Amino acid sequence: QVQLVESGGGQVQAGKSLKLSCAFSGRAFDEYAMGWFRQALGKEREFVAAISWSGATTYYGDSVKGRSTISRDNAENTAFLQLNNLQFDDTAVYYCAATKGLYYSVESDFIFWGQGTQVTVSS
Repeated sequence: QVQLVESGGGQVQAGKSLKLSCAFSGRAFDEYAMGWFRQALGKEREFVAAISWSGATTYYGDSVKGRSTISRDNAENTAFLQLNNLQFDDTAVYYCAATKGLYYSVESDFIFWGQGTQVTVSS
């Protein structure tokens, strides 16, 4: 019974930064890899970033690489996504996901999902 709750979304001006949070509960957080995905209106769900159970390994999607940082605080059972230099195309619902498997880079790898948080980038 894993539960994921995203927070930190909202409206932000282009070029600014935003930090999203994902609160994890129900299981041992440090046994799960974590991921972030996003889905813009009329678009398919897109991989954003992922991090291993220990935080030692990270992956980033091409659209955010170089301006995004995924991190986790295992003592607080929380994962984070820092988004910098936000652009209009970053507007989407952002989802947090978790998996206990060995692979954590595509949507089908993840078992548990949050309900999402809206990020809207404005001028």
